[in-house]
Amino acid sequence: MNHRDRIRLLINRHARLDAALMRSAQLNAVQVVALEYLANANRFSRSPSHVADYLGTTRGTMSQTLKSLEAKGLVSEERLADDRRSIRYRLTEAGRAALRAANADRCADTGMNDADQAMLERLLARSLADRVARTGTKMFGICRECRHHELRQNGQRYCHLLNVVLAEEEAEQLCHEQVPA
Repeated sequence: MNHRDRIRLLINRHARLDAALMRSAQLNAVQVVALEYLANANRFSRSPSHVADYLGTTRGTMSQTLKSLEAKGLVSEERLADDRRSIRYRLTEAGRAALRAANADRCADTGMNDADQAMLERLLARSLADRVARTGTKMFGICRECRHHELRQNGQRYCHLLNVVLAEEEAEQLCHEQVPA
């Protein structure tokens, strides 16, 4: 078996073990991953289509998942004031608690030191960026790492693409419009 095939098998095995660990009586693996995404996405990236794009699923499937999470009181739907047809979701406090509970068993030590973890993170990020470029999908990167992001002299964060001032915490969140700097 070549390195590429072995790496793919290892990543898939990690993903399957991770999915098995996140099952809870209240949530299935897809629901947990949707909650994780919403917990880490900025306010511009929480529509059903953005969640579906990030998770690589259909919009219909994701809409049903989000409706199920809403029925459980774990997310709330928000209609945008300027376009009542547009919807975005946010986690409720119950959703944050459910996510913490679902992730409790998944936060085990990796067995790697900090330097090895940092190297693995860089390699996986580079591999993902290459795959995204080859497949034409979106990167969904961290806002502050985007070419549209600006940290102004007064400490204010600003998005030039959307022409909006950003809250400080949004600089660390995922954005569907992110373009690496």
